[in-house]
Amino acid sequence: MQELMKAIYDVVDDHGAGRIAEGADFTSRTLVSQKANPHYETHRMNVEELHRIMKFTQDFRPLKAWAEVFGFDLVSKDMPEGINLNSALLRLHADLADVTRLAFDAQADGRVCSREKSELLKEAEEVIVSLEVFKQSVKAA
Repeated sequence: MQELMKAIYDVVDDHGAGRIAEGADFTSRTLVSQKANPHYETHRMNVEELHRIMKFTQDFRPLKAWAEVFGFDLVSKDMPEGINLNSALLRLHADLADVTRLAFDAQADGRVCSREKSELLKEAEEVIVSLEVFKQSVKAA
């Protein structure tokens, strides 16, 4: 937990408590400083407050520190832009159909060679991208 508290403190220190208080909707700079101070036992930051700070600063060191405590790596991913919902759905189904046809053909001789595996993995990645586009399109609809 100390790693998380230090990361919060570092974010507030680097971005400035006053700037964060104003941009992340806190009542005062002092409150932000107190909640970020790992040695101030009576004021602790809650999840909503931390969320507002990370959203405002776009600094995710606290999230990274928390993930590391539990043995995870935090890796950002690029989010695709949403498109027309029907177009996204059709693209997803087309890419999935490509994987289905390729998998069916690859197994026709009873085995899947390394070239076919490589092609299947490439096509599967396209389905994953199409699914992300679909998800973003649903959120934007």
